[in-house]
Amino acid sequence: MLKNHLRTAWRHLRWEKGFSAINIFGLALGLAACIFITIYVVDELSYDRYNTKADRIFRIDADLQINGGTINDIFTPPSMAAALKKDFPAVENVVRIRSDRQNVVVHIGDKVFLEPGAARVDSTLFEIFTLPLIAGDPHTALSSPNALVLSSTAAKRYFNTTDAVGKILKLDNDTTVYMVTAVMQDMPPQSHVHFNLVKPLRRAREGWINFFSATYILVRPGVTPTDVDKMLAATVDRYINPRIREELHTSAADLSRRGDHFRFYSMPLTRIHLYSNLAHEFEANGHIGYVVLFIGIATLILLIAGINFVNLTTARSLRRLKEIGVRKIMGSNRRLLIGQFLVESTLMTAIAMGLALGLVLVLLPWFDRLTGKPFEASFLLSRWTMPGLVLATLTIGLLSGSYPAFLLSGVQPLKILRGELAVGFRTGVLRTILLVFQFSMAMILIIGTAVIYSQLSYIRHRDLGYTREQVVTVKNTSSLGDRVWTFAGEARKLPGVKNVTVSGTPFDQKVVFRGFFKDRSGTETATALLADWHIDADFLPTMDMKLTAGRNFSPQLPTDSNCAIINETAARVLGYAHPLGAKIYTAGGTSSAYDSASGYRIIGVVRDFNVGSLRDPVDPVVFRLVDDGNFVLLRISPGNIAGTLKAIRSAYDEVANGQPFVYSFLDDDFNRLYLADQRTGNLFTIFSILAIFIAGMGMFGLVAAATEQRTKELGIRRVLGARLIHLGLLLLKDYGLPIGLAIVIALPAGAWAMHSWLQGFAYRTQLQPWIFVTAPLVAISLALLIVGAKAKQVTRAGLAGTLRTE
Repeated sequence: MLKNHLRTAWRHLRWEKGFSAINIFGLALGLAACIFITIYVVDELSYDRYNTKADRIFRIDADLQINGGTINDIFTPPSMAAALKKDFPAVENVVRIRSDRQNVVVHIGDKVFLEPGAARVDSTLFEIFTLPLIAGDPHTALSSPNALVLSSTAAKRYFNTTDAVGKILKLDNDTTVYMVTAVMQDMPPQSHVHFNLVKPLRRAREGWINFFSATYILVRPGVTPTDVDKMLAATVDRYINPRIREELHTSAADLSRRGDHFRFYSMPLTRIHLYSNLAHEFEANGHIGYVVLFIGIATLILLIAGINFVNLTTARSLRRLKEIGVRKIMGSNRRLLIGQFLVESTLMTAIAMGLALGLVLVLLPWFDRLTGKPFEASFLLSRWTMPGLVLATLTIGLLSGSYPAFLLSGVQPLKILRGELAVGFRTGVLRTILLVFQFSMAMILIIGTAVIYSQLSYIRHRDLGYTREQVVTVKNTSSLGDRVWTFAGEARKLPGVKNVTVSGTPFDQKVVFRGFFKDRSGTETATALLADWHIDADFLPTMDMKLTAGRNFSPQLPTDSNCAIINETAARVLGYAHPLGAKIYTAGGTSSAYDSASGYRIIGVVRDFNVGSLRDPVDPVVFRLVDDGNFVLLRISPGNIAGTLKAIRSAYDEVANGQPFVYSFLDDDFNRLYLADQRTGNLFTIFSILAIFIAGMGMFGLVAAATEQRTKELGIRRVLGARLIHLGLLLLKDYGLPIGLAIVIALPAGAWAMHSWLQGFAYRTQLQPWIFVTAPLVAISLALLIVGAKAKQVTRAGLAGTLRTE
C-alpha cells in the first residue's frame, strides 16, 4: 500500500511541477532558516556546559546601592572566597579569577609577544573547572608563585610546541622569571571566559568593602541557588555589616530604610552568558532576549512555510476533486485517501528537507562570518541531529498535510461530480485566517527590522558628549613608566597630531566606582558612589568635552593635584546645585582614617557623556589628575592617517625598549560594543526578508490557483472589454479582507514587541510613524505585484484557449 501511495504521490508531483516547485522550495527555505537558527540557539544555550560540574558552580555577583548610586559588578571582596569555604560546609571549593584587562607583554629571550588573554587565579582553578591538561599536574600547576600555565595555542605561539613545561619567560617589566608548569587544552568557544596565560593570584589586600576579583564557588550536590543566596546574606551580616557601621557610621537597618543595600547574589555558571551584563565581565556576553527572538523567528518562518503548503494544497483541491470522487465510487475508503494525502505531504517535506540540508552546507561559511561564531558541518553527524531531522520531517509532513487530507477525504462523491464544491474551496474561512496570519507576521517582521536598524543608527549618530572620530588610543603605556610623558610630548610635536592626552581609564569599559564623601564625617548620608577617572590637563580638550561651569586642570597650578572635576550626573548625585568650591573626600581621607587629608576641591563641571554601552545610563564621574598613564589618546588630522600612525609608532619605539606598539581607533572600540547588536540586526533582517519571500511565494501560488479556477470567467470579461487593471482588482478583492485584518493585528503587536525590546537601552530611539506606514505598504505592494503579474499573464493568453479551459 505504501509503495502505491508513493508512486501516486510522485506522479502528482510530476504533473504539477510548478506548484510542487513553489511548495517544496518555499518549505526548503523555511527549513534551512530554521536549521541555521537552531544551530545558533543551541550554541548560545550550551555555554559553559562543557564543565562536568557546571550545575554546581556559581559566580558571586555584587549589587550595591548607596544614596542613589549603584554598583552591579562581578568583582567581590578578596576575603569573600575564604570566608564562604570556612563558614559553610555546603561550599566544597572556591576560586578567585582576576583578568588582566590590558594586554600582557611576554618576553622570551629577545622575542616579545603580546598576550590579550591573561589572568591571575587561585591554585584551585583546575579543581572546579574542567580544563584538561596536555602536560603538567592540575593539583600542583599553580602552587608556586612563579608558576605559569599556558593554553595549547599560546604554547605553540611562544615555543612552537605544546611540550613547554619547564620553559621560562618574563612578563611586562617584571623581573620575576616565570616557569611553565602546565599546558592546558584551549578553552572551548562556548565559554564565558577564555584565557591563554594563567598565573597564580598573589595575596590580595584583605578587606570587605573593596572589590578585587570574580569569586566562583563549587557547592555540594543538592545545594540550590536559594541556599547559596542565604549563605551570602549570612556572610554580609557577619562580616560586612559591622564594617558598614564602622566606616559609614550607619547600620544595615538604616540603609534599608533609605532604600539602600549592600548585597551579593549567586549566578549559576550556565546562565552567565545569556543573563549577565555587569561591570568587569570577562567577555561580551549574549542576551537571552535575542535567543527568544530567534526562536520566535524560526517558529514564524516554519509556520509561514507550513501555511503555504496547506493553502496551496487546498487551493489546488478543485483539480483533484473529480479524482477523489471517482476513487470513492470505485470503493476507496476515507482512510486510504487520508493516507494518500499524508504520504504526498511527507514526501514533499522529505524532498524539501534534503534541499534545505544542501543549502545549509553550502551557506555555512557565510553564516559563520555573519554570526562571528565557528560552526562545523560535522554537527549533522551528531547523535541527535539525524534523528531530530527525521522526526521534524515526519512531524511537519503529517501536520501540514492533515488539514487538506481530512478535508478532501470527507467530501461526498455526488457533490464532487456535480461540481458543487468549487466555490466553497475557493473561499474557505480557514484559508482566510491563515492568510491573515501570514500577512500579520510579515508586517511584524518588517516593523522589527526597521526599529532595530533605527536604534543602531541612533547609537552610531548620538551625541556622546565627546567626539570619538579620529582618536587613536595607544594601549599598555603603563609599562613605559615615566617615559609615557616623554612619548606624549614627542607625539604632540608630530605633524598630523592635533592633541595628546594621558589617561588611566579606557572609554570602552566600565570604570571602577569608589566611595566619595561630601564631608569629613564619613557617614552614609554623605557617601556617593562615583566613577573614579584619572586624566591629565589635556584630556578635556583632546576629547572635545565641554565644561558647563568652572575651569579645566592647569599644568601651571601644582595645587590642582588636590582638585577635581565632576560631570553633571555626579553633581546631582552629590546634591550640589552649585558644586564649584565644594570638597569631596575619598574613603581614605575621611575622619575615620587620615585627619590630615584635605580632600579634593571641585573646580569644574563637565557636560554629561556616555562611556561604554548605551544600554547603561550616564555614570556619575569624578576626574582627578593622573599619576600613571595606562593609555595615551591622540586626536589626529583626517588627512594622511597612515603616515601619522607611522610617525606615532616611531615616537613610541624610541622610548618603549622593545614593548609592542598596540593601538586602536576609539570609534572602532565604540562600535565593537554593539557588534552583537549589529550581527543580530543583520540576522533578523535576513530571516525577515526570507519569511516575507516565503509568504510571497505562497501568495503567488494562491493567486495562480485562483486565477486558474476563474480562467473562463476572466476570459469572458476580457471579451466584454475588461482591462488589465479591472482583472487585477477583481483578483485582489479576495485578499482585501485578509490584508486589512492583518494590518489591524500587526501594527499594535509590532509596536508592543519593539517597545519592549527598546527598554533594554537606557538611550533609545522613538517608534517612528513612517515604520508603521511602510509595513502595510510593503504588504499591499507585494499583493499588487503578484496579482498584477497573474492578471497580465491572463490578458496575454489566447482567448480561444482561455474559453476552452475545461
